[in-house]
Amino acid sequence: MVARTDALIARNGLSYRRAGAGTPLVLVHGYLGGSAQWQAEIARFSDRFDVIAPDLPGYAGSAGLPPAKRIATFGAAVVELLDELGLGQITLLGHSMGGMIVQEIAATHPDRIARLILYGTGPLGAMPDRFEPLDTSRARIRCDGVAQTIRRIGATWFRKGAAAQGFEIVAELGAQATEAAALAGLDAMSDWDGRGALGRLTMPTLVLWGDGDRSYRWPQVETLWQGLPDAVLAVVPGTAHAVHLEKPSLFHALVEDFVGG
Repeated sequence: MVARTDALIARNGLSYRRAGAGTPLVLVHGYLGGSAQWQAEIARFSDRFDVIAPDLPGYAGSAGLPPAKRIATFGAAVVELLDELGLGQITLLGHSMGGMIVQEIAATHPDRIARLILYGTGPLGAMPDRFEPLDTSRARIRCDGVAQTIRRIGATWFRKGAAAQGFEIVAELGAQATEAAALAGLDAMSDWDGRGALGRLTMPTLVLWGDGDRSYRWPQVETLWQGLPDAVLAVVPGTAHAVHLEKPSLFHALVEDFVGG
């Protein structure tokens, strides 16, 4: 059983979870996610790291905040939290859309990022090989609502679909977002392209990917791996888009090895 970490509220209204002490390790969730998805990681790493996990504007504990329509807006909210907490250099991990956000932060604040982990993500927000076009997801949100859409989309994030361990936390977190926030997130991804900045992200970077990921296919992952100046690649077999929930022990071992234990 993983001990739960209660949410805190920043001055800008952003909800976040924090535990531990030491070098800051910041965990940024993805589209329709939330900080509660990182409970196992907070428990695992808080004995050696100051682990901080925000709820992005419009999602989960920050659902009452105005939706962000640009990746840079999400990034600015995270940086504002880091400033409030007085954090210097950090290790920064981003999953899925969160991976785009941390690429944006690393490009605009490179001196603050000691190590970067790009997990289940890519450098192009339009995701040309995604399991369905972003426009289809927009239409289904408007037709079916957010709660039903996250159950449909979230099932593609696991090899075992809706039967997978971890699926219900994904569905629960996603359902907390408003329709406006869900649509704004799709707009933010559609408009973002980080390929031109890859060469400037010189910090040591781990690119971590599940080999069955249907959101970010291999061409996106390969572009990250080959385009970053100092990147290592970890491909986790038998997983999809939610490696940290599908194979948590292996996910933890890979992250731990990269950050130096």
